[in-house]
Amino acid sequence: MNQSPVPVTASGSPAASPATPEPGDSAVEGSSDQPDTPKPVSEPQPRRAAHLSDSTVGPLPGRGLEGHRWIARPSEAYTAQALKERLIGGVQSWRDYPVSLRLWFWLIPAITAILGGILRFFRLDDPPSLVFDETYYVKDAYSYVVSGYERSWPANANDSFNSGNPDILLNTPEYVVHPPVGKWMIAFGMWLFGGDNPFGWRFSAALAGTLTVFLVSLIALKLFRSHTLGAVAGLLLAIDGHHLVLSRTSLLDVFLALWILAAFGALLMDRDDGRRRLASRLAAQAAASPGGRPKPSQLVAGPWLGMRWWRLVAGLCLGLAVGTKWSALFFVAAFGLMTVLWDLSARRIAGIRSWFSAGIIKDGIPAFVTIIPIAAVTYVASWTGWFLSKDAYYRQWAAANPAPGLDWLPNSVRSLAHYHLEAYKFHQGLSSDHPYESSPWTWLIMGRPTSFFYQTPKQGTPGCVVETCSSAILPVGNPVVWWGGTIALAILLFWWAGRRDWRAGAILAGVAAGYLPWFMYPERTMFIFYAVSFEPFLVLGLTYVLGLVLGRSGDPAWRRRSGLYIVALVLVLAVLATAFFYPVLTAEVISYQEWRMRMWMPSWI
Repeated sequence: MNQSPVPVTASGSPAASPATPEPGDSAVEGSSDQPDTPKPVSEPQPRRAAHLSDSTVGPLPGRGLEGHRWIARPSEAYTAQALKERLIGGVQSWRDYPVSLRLWFWLIPAITAILGGILRFFRLDDPPSLVFDETYYVKDAYSYVVSGYERSWPANANDSFNSGNPDILLNTPEYVVHPPVGKWMIAFGMWLFGGDNPFGWRFSAALAGTLTVFLVSLIALKLFRSHTLGAVAGLLLAIDGHHLVLSRTSLLDVFLALWILAAFGALLMDRDDGRRRLASRLAAQAAASPGGRPKPSQLVAGPWLGMRWWRLVAGLCLGLAVGTKWSALFFVAAFGLMTVLWDLSARRIAGIRSWFSAGIIKDGIPAFVTIIPIAAVTYVASWTGWFLSKDAYYRQWAAANPAPGLDWLPNSVRSLAHYHLEAYKFHQGLSSDHPYESSPWTWLIMGRPTSFFYQTPKQGTPGCVVETCSSAILPVGNPVVWWGGTIALAILLFWWAGRRDWRAGAILAGVAAGYLPWFMYPERTMFIFYAVSFEPFLVLGLTYVLGLVLGRSGDPAWRRRSGLYIVALVLVLAVLATAFFYPVLTAEVISYQEWRMRMWMPSWI
């Protein structure tokens, strides 16, 4: 019987797919390196790997043809283990690490999160007053604690709030233009620690920032299969000044970043889960067929993969992200496309002949009906306080504005729809001048950080021993992280387009979804702190490039040592930069000259 040969590794199993850690299927699939469908091969060429891992489990083959066996029988290619190695790689979960390394898979994210938590919770109640847009979100959150919806405040509300007396709410509703999730999260901290103190106002933001550090380290471990790079990613986000300030201030954006990153992590888990299912079901079909491979009819479209539970988690997280800020809708679109393209690639690599149409029908449509309804239900549920109220803003609008032909809709639904339309008009027309507004063109180079707080304490006040002092909160990013991350994006573009590394594409998708849409609204008033939504992906991009600098585990010792020195230097410079800028990130009282030394660009003042 003629049997088509397929590429295999030296062990006799099919060559591992680029998931770990080769670049075989990019996050936005449009091209492929070598056809993965089994077919006769006369002179197979090796697929070059872009190894990032410095702690890869097991020996790696050489860079050339030595150590490789490129031809195998299909009966060997369609075993469950062979398919999993081709689709996922040799390291398929943290349990595949040696016992000595498994504990570190969880300890590394925990340690970086502890570091991030110390930086975020230390002196969290300083300054002891509402800063920047806390004047809106903290007071809205207190309204939630009291009544479940936003109520208005008297003219002297900030002074009363700062003095520890927030209980001056009026009975009239307040018009707001952001969904409730982020404010409910702020309200959780106030419920725990009271609404009369800054620690209670900011607790949830600090917790969300700390959890984001944990997640970015865990995701880096998942992406790169490297303990070192997991630690690098967690450390870089933990010490970055921009993320640090947003984690110490009760604005909505740090909560947005948390839910977006959680959704991305859930989709990474779903990627592996879906490929395991595909491998298991194809292997079962092969075992039941003569010759040890699936029947030709079974390889036309491949099997259905069943319920993808991680996609439900992703839908929940995306619903919470949209319920924090509407800008998360761009992440819903980008991540939805990304997860379907991952599935298309999986079917192609597994040898499915009609992989594109099969992936759309058997993976794409189920992905849509899994993620989008869950996200929508989660979003609507976040408005429960508004639904339960009787006098929240626009709550009774439908009763006063009958709509013939739409009478079948409940008045509450029509009222909420009208509320959303009015809020959308507000956002579209938001073009008033602000001294710290900034164009997205300047965000990656930190052209115009937003001043959250600035005071000039007098000599003799605590901490001020000179004639002129300053106390400031300026969310300026770590120059090593932001400028290095900007350079890294260009390298990722090459690695995604030229080397077809799916990890580079996934990181770029996260940056693009959080960054590029803002260019569609050039007249809108925008601020650089919006960039915190995609900052974790910028950190992952820089970590990716530092992994390239580290080199492959099979590289000569001098090459690995040189790469390690360079990466260590980058980390040391990043830590020193944070130490230098720390006083203007956390409202420390310093002399005016020391503050002026930290204003590297005139646009920072």
